[in-house]
Amino acid sequence: MRRELLFVEDEEASRSLLEDALTARGLSVAAVGDRPSALELARGGRYFDALVTDVVLGDDEDGGLELVAQLREAGFSAPVVVITAFADKRRLKRALELRVSYLLEKPFSADQLISVLNLLWDETSDLTHYVDQALSRARLTPKEREVATMLLKGLSNEEIARVLNNSDKTVRQHLSSVYQKAGVASRAEFFHYVFPT
Repeated sequence: MRRELLFVEDEEASRSLLEDALTARGLSVAAVGDRPSALELARGGRYFDALVTDVVLGDDEDGGLELVAQLREAGFSAPVVVITAFADKRRLKRALELRVSYLLEKPFSADQLISVLNLLWDETSDLTHYVDQALSRARLTPKEREVATMLLKGLSNEEIARVLNNSDKTVRQHLSSVYQKAGVASRAEFFHYVFPT
């Protein structure tokens, strides 16, 4: 049976290219360019095995995340992949809250997206699964794990220090150790370590 995919991308050329590539790889793709059209399709009784949406839809900087929020409220439980141009702390925090399954950074290929979808269909999970796996791979101490989790939720160094009742210097030392163990040098690189494309 062919997998049913709801694909939301406001740029027509990108939408058309990816729709063709995904269809050629055996998926049944319903491709739309805006949130109202996606909501109409999803609420119209058609079952989808996954939602793939760009985070920015038209003039709405967070249109994709708002779509996920509305669908989750309506009971949509299938895997969700959000496409984003950059690792943004605020959006990552919102994605975690909405149980987004995977954040896929541009640029990416149809094959990369298919690999992500197959992984999600093999083991339905959410972002916390990737966070747990990545933190285990890095062999972090319990305190480093706590700091890394707060980092991924979008907290600044100062906010982490307040929550843990530590000094900024201590938090920076923990982060330095986290980055070293993960083989990265910055927040953005750590994001890539947790959510590889």
